[in-house]
Amino acid sequence: MGRHSNERPAPEHVAIIMDGNGRWAQARGKPRLFGHHAGARRVREIVEACPDLGVKYLTIFAFSTENWKRTQAEVSGLMRLFKRYLMSETKELIEAGVRVRFIGDRMKLEDTLVSLMDELELLTCENDKVHLTVALNYGGRDEVARATKRLSREVAAGRLDPEAVNAETLARYLDTYVLPDPDLVIRTSGEARISNFLLWQSAYSEYEFVDTLWPDFTREEFARVIGGFSARDRRYGAVPG
Repeated sequence: MGRHSNERPAPEHVAIIMDGNGRWAQARGKPRLFGHHAGARRVREIVEACPDLGVKYLTIFAFSTENWKRTQAEVSGLMRLFKRYLMSETKELIEAGVRVRFIGDRMKLEDTLVSLMDELELLTCENDKVHLTVALNYGGRDEVARATKRLSREVAAGRLDPEAVNAETLARYLDTYVLPDPDLVIRTSGEARISNFLLWQSAYSEYEFVDTLWPDFTREEFARVIGGFSARDRRYGAVPG
């Protein structure tokens, strides 16, 4: 798999801004956390669909550095959901050959959650069927700032020549340094914003904004979006040949 009828390759790396959980719940007269639980179940289906669609890397935006501004009840509920999800999905992720990584600033997260994240990364580190990256307490600007701070320490310590610093150098200090840049970024729910997600990495990504709310984003719609990507002409700043 991984190629479609037009023989163009499928995207190797897809990133998703999973938007619309709250609106999905409110439309059903339910609290926002009800939507987040439905959204978590949708993650499993999309991860399972990746191998058949030729997608090797999937990055999902679970919680941004700006999401702390939400109500305490919603933030606390999300943190409980993250912990429950990691505990309940570990066995299946291992058996499915999924390698899990987390990006973002872990300093503000609860120790119990960070321990679960560390454990899942370790338990899946040998897997290679799908690489699932979860952006948790993540923001693109924050990531670049943290990378710059680490790079500056190397310069100050004399381990890095400042004249040798370029875009490739900085990229090595990003949370995603072991991952390829995303080929395709999808945002659900009809909003057409990138919301501080993978700002550096998505410089040449294709974008797809779909109206579907995340809990309703099926593997069939995922496949349709992948098929649409495969028909695009990616130029990376060049002119057509």
